Amino acid sequence: MKFAKITLTAAGLAALVVAGPAAADVKLAQKEGCLGCHTVDKKLVGPAWKDVAAKYKGDAAAEAKLQKKVREGGKGVWGDIVQPPNTTASDADIKTLVKFVLSL
Repeated sequence: MKFAKITLTAAGLAALVVAGPAAADVKLAQKEGCLGCHTVDKKLVGPAWKDVAAKYKGDAAAEAKLQKKVREGGKGVWGDIVQPPNTTASDADIKTLVKFVLSL
């Protein structure tokens, strides 16, 4: 039996990673304006979400801390850039976004 060789480009791999539930989380992040300052893998205005996930890895209180930070805003953890408060997203949406970021 012969098997076809499959070559996966970086774009193809990215599409697989963002497929499914993660794609919905990225759409939610776009809807809530998060992508104006953040990206998954590189610093924009704010830190890359992968860097956030790495910083809080193993921190049992991270989810609650980050939900509060998204809701109320803040500054100082990543320098002098301000995280503006998100007063329009539902608590459920903020929880979904924070879980997504921490999963990276």
